[in-house]
Amino acid sequence: MAATLCQVMGFVLSLLGVGGIIAATGMDQWATEDLYDNPVTAIFSYSGLWRSCVRQSSGFTECRPYFTILGLPAMLQAVRALMIVGMVLGAIGCLVAIFALKCLKMGNMEDSVKATMTLTSGVMFLLGGVCGIAGVSVFANLIVSSFRFTTYADGGYGGGGVLGGGLGGMGGSLTPRYTFGSALFVGWIGGAVLVVGGVMMCMACRGMVPPEEKRQNYGMAYKPASQHTTVYKANARPRTAYDESFRAQSMDGRQSNQQYV
Repeated sequence: MAATLCQVMGFVLSLLGVGGIIAATGMDQWATEDLYDNPVTAIFSYSGLWRSCVRQSSGFTECRPYFTILGLPAMLQAVRALMIVGMVLGAIGCLVAIFALKCLKMGNMEDSVKATMTLTSGVMFLLGGVCGIAGVSVFANLIVSSFRFTTYADGGYGGGGVLGGGLGGMGGSLTPRYTFGSALFVGWIGGAVLVVGGVMMCMACRGMVPPEEKRQNYGMAYKPASQHTTVYKANARPRTAYDESFRAQSMDGRQSNQQYV
């Protein structure tokens, strides 16, 4: 019962973790503009893994996707790869965990097979969570490294670059500094929950297979029938040479009596 409860809880946590990683990957608020000591508040810019956006005070938002792949920094491509690998491992782990649930009966599947599948899904959840946390942490390191970096843009809407672009305006404009966005926290929480779910799935695997002592006891449960048969056979006295000679003499005596009559 404890193993089943641990398995179900690990599966639910893993689902939540995979959902958090997927949501963080699709969000645009990976890096948001730092409004501290920023005199320009009419425009708010933020960027994600796939596009950068600018929101005006009127509520109008304009987003520009990254139209290039090879032109992007290597670190951003690495973050994309880590998040995608985390999502794929989490999705495959969820599919395997569904068939490995002990509370669901799938034909004549033995507990040992379900235990192996549970361990496999738990390892996938662990790897997926580590990939998600690593991807978010790499992007956070990029933000920290470029926090104090400032440059001038040529004017207009500058949406290119990893952390957004320059602000629009007359002539040159100072590129704003960026800080952590909400997507980073969602990714961190999702990856941590996915790791916890993977650990619980691995722990449930140990309780799904009976220990060696129980296996021996289960095997001895069928021995009394064979022992009884053995004892029954042992009580039957085997024939000896004396029995054969006595049987031959009795047969000869019967024949002689018949001839006498």
